[in-house]
Amino acid sequence: MKPILQNLVEMTGHRDHLRLEVSVLTTLQAFSGMVQVRSLEVFMLDGEYYCRPRTWMDGRGQWLSAGTEAQSDPQRVRVADMPALHECLQAHASQAVAKLGKGRHALWLPVWMNDKVHTCLEVIQARPFSAQKIDTINSVFQVFQNYQSLLDYSERDALTGLFNRKTFDEQFARATTHDTSEPIALELPRDSAEPGAEGADKQWLAVVDIDHFKMVNDRFGHLYGDEVLILVANILRSSFRSHDRIFRFGGEEFVVLLRSTSLATAHKVFNRFRKNVEDYYFPQVGQVTVSVGFVSAENGSPVEVLGRADQALYFAKENGRNQVRYYDDLVAAGLLQTKQVSNDDVELF
Repeated sequence: MKPILQNLVEMTGHRDHLRLEVSVLTTLQAFSGMVQVRSLEVFMLDGEYYCRPRTWMDGRGQWLSAGTEAQSDPQRVRVADMPALHECLQAHASQAVAKLGKGRHALWLPVWMNDKVHTCLEVIQARPFSAQKIDTINSVFQVFQNYQSLLDYSERDALTGLFNRKTFDEQFARATTHDTSEPIALELPRDSAEPGAEGADKQWLAVVDIDHFKMVNDRFGHLYGDEVLILVANILRSSFRSHDRIFRFGGEEFVVLLRSTSLATAHKVFNRFRKNVEDYYFPQVGQVTVSVGFVSAENGSPVEVLGRADQALYFAKENGRNQVRYYDDLVAAGLLQTKQVSNDDVELF
């Protein structure tokens, strides 16, 4: 019991979802008789539940975390092929137990948030689960879930549910660097990029601004303005992959960290999002458009990269709006001048 309590103390010391998840998996791994403990990502594809490994331990005792897009992950499986888990998700139940074969008994613990499930902890051991062991595992799981909710509350924008400004620096560092000082070694495999494509396998940062948003508030009121923000946030979520990161910086401004793709794909993805907003009918308000400025996220500090994307954004807004502009193209065409921005010079947003 003492090692488990020590693991719980460590678990609630984390301020990061991924390391919190690794910590609860480490705690469960410490139980006797464990064969495998991992986190599964649950997602919808063609109207069906699928799942794929998200965080797991390899044969060397190193925790790995998936970085590829869930829908294209070759390890994905239909939840319908896992009858006990499928029934559990359909019933919105708290757990499922099944025998997988000789010496393999599984316990699944879905993480429900607002009646939706995106994550499920999978615990496999050699013997059937006793009622006492399930209760103990459930207690650890509840501590994990409660603490995860606290993290969500502190990291998320209250209106849209997107990441807030204070989480940006950490997420930016994770997307653009590999921090070897972390006590838990996590390998984050990247998506394969198009062979020979310019800017292949790079990270991109975009600043998004809703065009004429002040007019929406002035004409229709802040209640409909808030509805527009929520709907744009929903379009952002559906337009990008699960491992890309989306932030609301305040007001009508959003930031997107697009991970591991080529310049050509970045252009396509950002323009697809812009078109999705343009084609959407916003109740009472009608048509809404957005302007986007983006830049490579790999050259400079967060404030420098944000500054360049912000320059591209405001060029877009001053030259017709409802368009996507790439900073390097504007500089190459002589339409923007490069600026040196330091952390002491400006505070963005």
